[in-house]
Amino acid sequence: MGYFAVIDTETNWVDRVMSIGTVIADCDTFQPVDMKYHVLTPEYEIGGMYENELFSDPNRMPVICSRAEALNAILCWLSGFGVTDIYAYNASFDRNHLPELSSLVWHDIIRIAAYRQYNPKIPASAECCSTGRMKRNYGVEPMLKLLSGAQSYRETHNALLDALDELEIMRLLGLKPRDYIKL
Repeated sequence: MGYFAVIDTETNWVDRVMSIGTVIADCDTFQPVDMKYHVLTPEYEIGGMYENELFSDPNRMPVICSRAEALNAILCWLSGFGVTDIYAYNASFDRNHLPELSSLVWHDIIRIAAYRQYNPKIPASAECCSTGRMKRNYGVEPMLKLLSGAQSYRETHNALLDALDELEIMRLLGLKPRDYIKL
């Protein structure tokens, strides 16, 4: 049995990571097996567009700690599960903001989800580039609505809840983790 991780970050007004949500999932079932949520201090104190969502889920309260503490804990935790691959929606953003995780193999969920040749749920009426990539409406919220049919879904912009949503996109696409393009 193998595992992979899905990660999401939220940044503050000065483009520094203020929260990290990480989910470890089973490679075969795409079910979460463990998750961690870190809010970074002092970065979160600056505030940001989604600062009101940092503590929005009373069932999943974060560990509030320094960036170094959070990333050391994440690396040790991932290693304990044998995780070597990280997946993220628009992964280059998260990878560039988390250079401490550069030893891991990063994969971009959007490079599958937003392309007609990989995502059969993209309607024929959707405007796409010559590469097959949708020209618009391929963010997490519209993509999860498209794949699940749940038109009432709203993205929370809480890093942990968003990582769970990104895992759900992967599950709904029905591909194996190895099918995702490495960055």
